[in-house]
Amino acid sequence: MAEMTYRSAVGRAIAQEMRNDDRVFLIGEDVAKAGGVFKTTGGLLDEFGPERVMDTPISEQAIIGAAMGAASSGLRPIAEIMFADFVLVTQDIVANQIAKARYMTDGQMNLPLVIRFGSGGGLRFGAQHSQSVENWMMMIPGLKVVAPSTPRDLIGLFAAAVRDPDPVMFIEHKGLLASKGEVPDGEIVDELGVAKVLREGRDATIVAVGMMVGRALAAADDLAQQGFDVEVIDVRSLVPLDMTTILDSVRKTGCLFTVEENPRLCGWGAEVVSIVTEEIFDHLDGPTVRITTPHLPLPHAGVLEDAVIPSVERIVDSVSSLLGAEPRRLTPA
Repeated sequence: MAEMTYRSAVGRAIAQEMRNDDRVFLIGEDVAKAGGVFKTTGGLLDEFGPERVMDTPISEQAIIGAAMGAASSGLRPIAEIMFADFVLVTQDIVANQIAKARYMTDGQMNLPLVIRFGSGGGLRFGAQHSQSVENWMMMIPGLKVVAPSTPRDLIGLFAAAVRDPDPVMFIEHKGLLASKGEVPDGEIVDELGVAKVLREGRDATIVAVGMMVGRALAAADDLAQQGFDVEVIDVRSLVPLDMTTILDSVRKTGCLFTVEENPRLCGWGAEVVSIVTEEIFDHLDGPTVRITTPHLPLPHAGVLEDAVIPSVERIVDSVSSLLGAEPRRLTPA
């Protein structure tokens, strides 16, 4: 067991899968000699050579087109698109070709590829380099969507993504790159579609993903000082989505909050709230609450960017306002 940064975990995750399977290779802009624009792929070129770690021209469509062709030929490409915002340049290939190939060929063609990119705000990159794109990806049938919040989960979920027969959009939050966490020695392989209860509680359920997970946990600590016992769930995998864990939690607490960095309209939390209200409405003690970024482009100015992205303080205020001045207690079923 050793402490590792999220940034270092990316490189370890890629190396683990390249050692495990000779069909796996990495392709993208500056991923080889430069070690990646976010310095996540350093050392891979030295270990695996230029035939498996390949720099490309500045053309996202070329990267994804090449990855699709390689995957259709039996290889398992990892394609990097730097900033998540640039995935839109490739959306015809991703949404109309990659996502639909298995369905349209009745399973005769699988496209086992991973498209990874840096997502999210908080680093003053401005409106065109700071977007959270989970909801963009979730709405496309045929894609799997993964968003780890810790170095350990990044490695385990990345292994699951590379070994999966379907295309996976792998979201690495830029704001987490310097964060640290304990990572076990040896190979780590997780399962897609399994959420984690990081903190148990009985007064309310907070569901979060990516950078918002840490803020939800910090908010739960602050709320405990007020006497509120809050459960925190890290979704980890948005497609497939582990609603079983979320529903079990809400049955217990009777209260649901989602914390989303996405713009509010059509965020992933809206889907979670919809399923909860359809499946277990009678278990809810009050309204479901979505804590989100407003429906606007992210500002470049630091004070404005901080104001619109959900903060620990906003989570605490939202939860405590709904739960009331006195801690709620679980009533018998």
